[in-house]
Amino acid sequence: MFFAKRKNGYFFIEYKDPSTNQLKRLSTKTKSKSEALQFLRNFNPEINKENDGIKISNFRDEYLKYVTNNRSPKYIKSIKLSFRQLLRYSKDIPLEDLDARLLDQFVSKKFSTSPAAALLYFRTLKAALSKAVVWGYMDENPLKKIKPPRLKKTLPVFISKSELELILDKTKTVMLKDLFTTAFYSGMRLGEIVNLVWECVDFKRNIIIIKNINGFTTKNKKERIIPMNSIMETLMMNRQNKVNNGNNNNYIFYRVIGIKLNEDYVSKQFKKVVREAGLRENIHFHTLRHSFASILIQKGASIYAVKELLGHENISTTQIYSHLQQKNLEDAIALIEI
Repeated sequence: MFFAKRKNGYFFIEYKDPSTNQLKRLSTKTKSKSEALQFLRNFNPEINKENDGIKISNFRDEYLKYVTNNRSPKYIKSIKLSFRQLLRYSKDIPLEDLDARLLDQFVSKKFSTSPAAALLYFRTLKAALSKAVVWGYMDENPLKKIKPPRLKKTLPVFISKSELELILDKTKTVMLKDLFTTAFYSGMRLGEIVNLVWECVDFKRNIIIIKNINGFTTKNKKERIIPMNSIMETLMMNRQNKVNNGNNNNYIFYRVIGIKLNEDYVSKQFKKVVREAGLRENIHFHTLRHSFASILIQKGASIYAVKELLGHENISTTQIYSHLQQKNLEDAIALIEI
């Protein structure tokens, strides 16, 4: 039995399991040599009940506790789902026994039934296992040796202004009409819209500020500014006159004052009126955000400006709309003939 240091600075011990006669490793959970030596002196594989190292379920619980305060409820849900699927496949084995081969087989099996789910599990678990490396539970992240599953690229679905009008005509409440219109003309995510409070609207500068406020954190944790066009300015002023009681912390869109809207409720109401309007089945609430970006690109807006308005971390995300620049490129080439 001996101890050594991992690449991440944490010490581990290597010992022979008396029941299986196999060599195993166990993290000392410290970067201090003296503390690691003390751990080694106190360690007895015959009586230590945790000599197989931390189990997947134990790490999952520790990781969830760590991310609860700095991740969105939606992301927390994806973590729970990803670990649940992994545990069904691998059982609750020691974390260190998760190797590239096992994880590759797990991702491949999930990809055969649901490619999108496989990619979600891959990304979520990769982030989690990177933290396991930092915490000294693993030498390296086995998912870094595996290529992420590739999905078929599909062009984003978007609607026209006339289709938006059809949707609004079928929408019974003024609040939802205003919310759908805001999504179409601002490109905000649903989570950003339901968390909007009056403090976020600056009528003097004619802008909406997407803020990290009241426990809400934007997707990339960065605040951004969205200028209001005349439609948005009128909409916000009308709502302020009707529903704002002077409290800047009140939500702009609500069913019960002071209570944040449920995102699932909004999504389902949108889908309901889309069907009532007889529009395509592949139109969802997020289509409003795609429509905002698509119209801007078709009108000649810079893809970099659209990136900032949408709050994308990377320009490659925004480039899904680049095919819409085709007409602009054709017009540019036509200038040669003039």
